[in-house]
Amino acid sequence: MATITSTTSVSSPALLLENSAAVSSVGGSNDAVSQVIVHPLVLLHVLDHHTRRSDGSGRVIGTLLGRRDGKKVEITNCFAVPHAERGEEVAIGKDFNKQMLGLHLRANRKETVVGWYASAAQGEEGEDSPGLIIETSSLIHDFYSGETEDGDPIHLIVDTRLLEDAITIRAYRCTTLTVQGEALANMFQELSVTLKNSEPETIALHRMVADSSANKNTNNNNTSESDEEPLLVSMEKLYSLLEAASDYVDAVVEGKTPPDAEIGRQISDSLDAVPRIRPDVFDKLFNDSLQDLLMVTYLSNITRTQLSIAEKLNASLGV
Repeated sequence: MATITSTTSVSSPALLLENSAAVSSVGGSNDAVSQVIVHPLVLLHVLDHHTRRSDGSGRVIGTLLGRRDGKKVEITNCFAVPHAERGEEVAIGKDFNKQMLGLHLRANRKETVVGWYASAAQGEEGEDSPGLIIETSSLIHDFYSGETEDGDPIHLIVDTRLLEDAITIRAYRCTTLTVQGEALANMFQELSVTLKNSEPETIALHRMVADSSANKNTNNNNTSESDEEPLLVSMEKLYSLLEAASDYVDAVVEGKTPPDAEIGRQISDSLDAVPRIRPDVFDKLFNDSLQDLLMVTYLSNITRTQLSIAEKLNASLGV
């Protein structure tokens, strides 16, 4: 890993300003970023990275990927980057970051580096937790200034200190405070953060919430029943949506509800998206898939039984 020390060009302390109006008179151009949109995948990745950190690690960092449109930055993806902090020195895995970025760009060329994330720094045992922005944040931010296209990276912090009943998310951009041409300090200006869910992310989150609230069956013999439950819940929700759409159409036809062209287009698009298959062909496809699923379930149960018998035989024979 490459080591960055405080002897770099900007060796200034980090200043935190939580009120964006307070820095409007200090610096920043008119086209600077003012809004940050974050997708749930990014937050889940940061939390997973934080929980899997090695013992003794104060915080974790990583690269943020997304798109910038004027004053708005949308963060859609991220990946972890190894690093180590000791005093005023920071070691960052530059080669690892370069390799991971190349792999991500091969899968999605529309994403670019828009900044970096960090979990909240953890204090030593018996000490108070440090602030969200610490001295080495300026060094890491300087590194990502060279990784972004516009040189204005976003710093996203997920507060994992659990000082409150919720995990807070904050985003910052950095400007350099100069006096007579000499860099005095790095000011981190807090930006507005908005969460945005795409349709696949919304479906996944609903499924995760439903799974966490439902009673989980740990009996292996009830595997088929637990597999059928998500399908049943999805079909019930689909049925309720179809009923609501049908009731709305009937009310418009009968003159009880004023027509809405936008809703009509959405219903039409939804109906056009349904594949047109003859009932007999659909029944055959469904039955074939069901038979395949039952065969896979049957074979998995046989394999599980054979493994259990083999373990008992080995234990009895002392193998």
